[in-house]
Amino acid sequence: MAKTKAAKAAKATRRAVPATSKASARKPTVTKTVAKARVAKKLPAKKAPAKKAAARTVTTLASVPLPRPTIPEPATDTNGAQGQYVYCIIQSEAPLTFGPLGIGHEPAEVRTVHFKNLAAVVSATPMVVHDPTRENVLAHQRVNETVMLQHTVLPMSFGTVFKTTDDIVELLRSAYDAFTDVLQKMRDKVEFGLKVLWDRDQIIREIEEEDEDIRRLKNEISSQKGSTYFARMQYGRMIDAALQARSELYVDDIFRSLRDVSVASRSNKPIGDRMIMNAAFLVSRDREQAFDARVKEIGQRHDKLTFKYTGPWPPYNFVNIKLKLERAH
Repeated sequence: MAKTKAAKAAKATRRAVPATSKASARKPTVTKTVAKARVAKKLPAKKAPAKKAAARTVTTLASVPLPRPTIPEPATDTNGAQGQYVYCIIQSEAPLTFGPLGIGHEPAEVRTVHFKNLAAVVSATPMVVHDPTRENVLAHQRVNETVMLQHTVLPMSFGTVFKTTDDIVELLRSAYDAFTDVLQKMRDKVEFGLKVLWDRDQIIREIEEEDEDIRRLKNEISSQKGSTYFARMQYGRMIDAALQARSELYVDDIFRSLRDVSVASRSNKPIGDRMIMNAAFLVSRDREQAFDARVKEIGQRHDKLTFKYTGPWPPYNFVNIKLKLERAH
């Protein structure tokens, strides 16, 4: 059913993510969606300069290459041995508990392990390799999102398990300076995700109407009675080039528009034919409303685009923690 212009007006909606009873009093993580919006004029199709994507992308803001502490690698254990699952690193001198939010069939109690003013947020877990099932991944995210409500977090990769709390203390000790530096860079910052999609067939129809050469070639193909193989190959190449140029114009405009309301941005690979942009933005907490307003403004001026806008999240795309683990003897 065709939507009216009013229904396509940009809007942002917040949907609470379900939390456990222990965490129900906390502010929930929200998901925001900006609907389709109209644009005043169409963007012309032209060839974009090479390597343009690299110029608009800010790579990982903070990288933590850690030393080589003697830590056992996670491995399947059939003897029921207990390990410690690590969700994130924060700054806190006082012991903290976050309730039964952790990974496991029965949500495990989440607490902190300390070295000086650094703390790892952990829960007890069997010494096994955790499969990235939906239930496990959501538990991992749930803990990080709960902790980030009151702390700056450095999220660990899914499935990080250590054998003992002493091993975690050794990790905090050996990487103390690196963790402290990155926590300072990430202080009071959160991540937002922005995916932009379009109707590819609709864009192709617009290109055919606007580009005289493409339109003429299409008419020649439809009127020929013999082989049209080479003409169709040429038509396909011209359409692909026009789509790429149009996509880059849209994406560049969105990145430029969000540059002054974000600290950094990262471009990830789009998924599928409909997605033209898959980006993450690092935003200061005091600029969150300005960022929201700017996304809404972009949605209002762009036609034929659908925005999927999510957050706030921990800075998953802007912190790269590389653990080099050695099996203990």
